[in-house]
Amino acid sequence: QVQLVESGGRLVQAEGSLRLSCAAAGLTLSTYTTAWYRQAPGQEREFVAVTDRSGGTQYYSDSVKGRFTISRDNAKNTVYLDMNNLKPEDTAVYYCAATRMSLLPTLEDRYDYWGQGTQVTVTS
Repeated sequence: QVQLVESGGRLVQAEGSLRLSCAAAGLTLSTYTTAWYRQAPGQEREFVAVTDRSGGTQYYSDSVKGRFTISRDNAKNTVYLDMNNLKPEDTAVYYCAATRMSLLPTLEDRYDYWGQGTQVTVTS
């Protein structure tokens, strides 16, 4: 059974930092392009960042570029999202997703597997 399990979300003050983790079970994450998305209350889910299978190439949304870093440790079958200089508008449920596509897709329907999400709340 394939599972993506996110962790690391919590309440944090603005300008603080967090590291989110996405651990995979039932699949070898090194063979999947992996991304982070987020969904704020009352809003649609939006793309945050994506990394290729090796971790050598990343792409970010404009809203997080320069503040967030996506990385992966294939030996641990885990992908990370390091978030710095957090803002209240970063408050959302954060999801990881995996696709067999070798490109770096930003559209949700390109992804085969999703986690259940982890809540990040940033207070001002």
